[in-house]
Amino acid sequence: MYQAKAFSAASATSPLVAMTIPRRDLTERDVQIEILYCGICHSDLHVVRNEWSSAVPTVYPVVPGHEIIGRVIKVGSAVTKYKAGDLVGVGCMVDADRTCPQCQAGLEQFCPNMTLTYGSPDKHLGGVTYGGYSESVIVDEHFVLHVPAVLDPAGAAPLLCAGITTYSPLRHWGVGKEKKVGVVGLGGLGHMGVKFAHAFGAHVVVFTTSAGKKNDALRLGAHEVVVSRDTNEMQKHAGSFDFILDTVAADHDINAYLNLLRVDGAVTLVGAPPTPLAVSAFGLIMGRRTLSGSNIGGIAETQEMLDFCGANNITADVEVTAIQNVNEAYERLLKSDVKYRFSIDMASLKAEEPRETATARATIG
Repeated sequence: MYQAKAFSAASATSPLVAMTIPRRDLTERDVQIEILYCGICHSDLHVVRNEWSSAVPTVYPVVPGHEIIGRVIKVGSAVTKYKAGDLVGVGCMVDADRTCPQCQAGLEQFCPNMTLTYGSPDKHLGGVTYGGYSESVIVDEHFVLHVPAVLDPAGAAPLLCAGITTYSPLRHWGVGKEKKVGVVGLGGLGHMGVKFAHAFGAHVVVFTTSAGKKNDALRLGAHEVVVSRDTNEMQKHAGSFDFILDTVAADHDINAYLNLLRVDGAVTLVGAPPTPLAVSAFGLIMGRRTLSGSNIGGIAETQEMLDFCGANNITADVEVTAIQNVNEAYERLLKSDVKYRFSIDMASLKAEEPRETATARATIG
């Protein structure tokens, strides 16, 4: 076991501050990674502030971060996929049972025994896992991903969550040429959905409540932009979409988008509104339409996504920030004041003196 610098929150109302955390010793199948960049996901904010307490109560101290780009420092004796110096990524999960039907199908994200990158029980050290707001991490090689060297590492970090979260449903529902695809919302998830749908060859329409986002949506690859508050504009597209990716995490009228689908069209939710959405049965029945959800992707699909991004020069639009600005970044994230993701330059952590040390992990929480 060794100590690593990190940023953590001690409670739902505490700011993130510097501390040291334990990391396990390298096992034969582990990869030790120096973290270069870590994206800030909106779920980081939810977990830090214990806003999902009814489903997944936060264990403190919490070290967030599941959009990790880093450089391999060391590998275990049985590791075959990686060597020191490789550019790699780690996403939302760092372990699974690998025996269940989901794992056998390459869908580790649905494994009932999945270990999240942070906040899950840590079978090695006790307590819970700690995430990417840290100088280093040790991960089983199966859950480490190759990152194409052509990609900007700061912009590649959000691909490990925002990227795969949008890539997976677009691939699953066969988005491609001659398909008309809608993307609802133009934020951290939505801007990646636009980039991927455009790269797949689809005709892309962005739905937004803000007319001021039109130029940016077109820049990102949209062919059309519809202000969703404009009933006439919405009606012009009725019954015309093959697929709609809904990235909105706030309460909204899902039926307005179901009515835009063709027969056998589908809407997939990747945003998570805090309250249940009211769904009209007739909106589904009359066109044999589908309403579904999607959650990141398996390891093989995530690697496929990264390779696709490398071949097509796709990264997230990011604002790079220092770890010392993370609390301000959280406040700006609440106001949607970023285009379109924050990426933390973890080199900034080297200048920060830890304020406390986490030593007895088994007793935390």
